[in-house]
Amino acid sequence: MILKGKNLHQIIKQTQCWLDSVIIKHNICPFAKRERDKGSIHFCVDENQDISQALENLVIECERLDKQPDIETTLFVLAQLGPDFNDYLNFLDIANQLLIEQGYEGIYQLASFHPEYCFEQSEQDDPGNYTNRSPHPMLHIIREKSLEKALESYPNPELIPERNIEYCQSMGLKKMQEMLKHCQNRK
Repeated sequence: MILKGKNLHQIIKQTQCWLDSVIIKHNICPFAKRERDKGSIHFCVDENQDISQALENLVIECERLDKQPDIETTLFVLAQLGPDFNDYLNFLDIANQLLIEQGYEGIYQLASFHPEYCFEQSEQDDPGNYTNRSPHPMLHIIREKSLEKALESYPNPELIPERNIEYCQSMGLKKMQEMLKHCQNRK
């Protein structure tokens, strides 16, 4: 299935909704608001079912970041990857290896988000998983130098993941499900 026009637009709107109403509003990523306000987040929807083509497009997005320093980060949405979280994790492993092979180790890193994200040793219905649950499977391509610089000015950055998990758990499963569903239903 090829996504065109409205479907691509809808996926971007759903992703932007999630970024704004979950990640930024609830400070899941303390650095996202600044980049969103600056307009330096690039949204890319990959519509390929062919994994090798999706990986090739991931490299193209890294090359875009190489050439366009005004883009701070890219949300690379894998619209056709499918709902299976284990398949996604396999794709993520291959993508990380590809970045190393392409000479991007230490330049870019990938953060992972998926509608069924589940941390190892967590139950599927643990609200803490919602720190990494998104409307669609996606990779967040992060400039490592920028991340290092941001972390230098943030107190106890190593506690961010733990704080986020505890925060989502305090919000409760129902609330976290509602917030994600709201974005998934965005037209």
